[in-house]
Amino acid sequence: MITRWFTPGPPRVLAHRGLTRGDDGQTAPENTLLAFLFALDRGATHIETDVHVTRDGVAVLSHDPDFRRTTGDSTALHDVYHRELHRYPLGAGQEVPSLAEALHTFPEARFNIDLKVDGAVAPAVAAIRREGAVDRVLLTSFDDRRRRRAAAELPGVATSPGSSGVVRAALASRLPSGRLGRALFSTGPLRGISALQVPERHRGVVIVTPGLIDLAHENGVEVHVWTVDEPAYMVRLLDLGVDGLITDRADLALDVVKRRAADAL
Repeated sequence: MITRWFTPGPPRVLAHRGLTRGDDGQTAPENTLLAFLFALDRGATHIETDVHVTRDGVAVLSHDPDFRRTTGDSTALHDVYHRELHRYPLGAGQEVPSLAEALHTFPEARFNIDLKVDGAVAPAVAAIRREGAVDRVLLTSFDDRRRRRAAAELPGVATSPGSSGVVRAALASRLPSGRLGRALFSTGPLRGISALQVPERHRGVVIVTPGLIDLAHENGVEVHVWTVDEPAYMVRLLDLGVDGLITDRADLALDVVKRRAADAL
């Protein structure tokens, strides 16, 4: 499914939880409005983020289910009311933002949304609808059932499969016949997906191969690789033909993409 999320065209840079350092050296906590602003100011068009849910059912942006790593507090997000989030400052004047707040604050940004828990599905769907953002979000989750539940409520939304879908695609790409791969994307569990978002390797097994990229492209699906922070690694993946880099260093990735575009002139 091709939506506004897929503009501008590839190669695209997805700022993983934003960008935590601005051009002036100022720092921002991950998954905050300031980190998103740093990425967008640097030239990024796509933000990768994660959704959990508060005690009162508000979709909020956090990779972790609690504050332990970010503040040292073990309180779980699902035990906190949205109005109480200011009690858990993340630094740089930031607190955990809601999904609706991020979508509203950055109306031109494309968001890649990882649904972390089942309870986040309904409030995330509601926030996306309320902000009129269906065409500029891509939904993913390690749990395919969770991703399908959300997508069923947002007709036309872009999606990326969970772990089981990625494994199926990787296996199919290694078979001499393309029949199974075509079936996966046309009538099977990968029908209707927009992108494969994968690590280059998983448990020592190479996932991103020319065969996987070819299979995806033959079926109109992009390939995005996470998490890619070294410029030489970025160049190698782009040379293979991947369409997107999910990275903590959006600044470096954008420089790589710009240099490649200039060299191609």
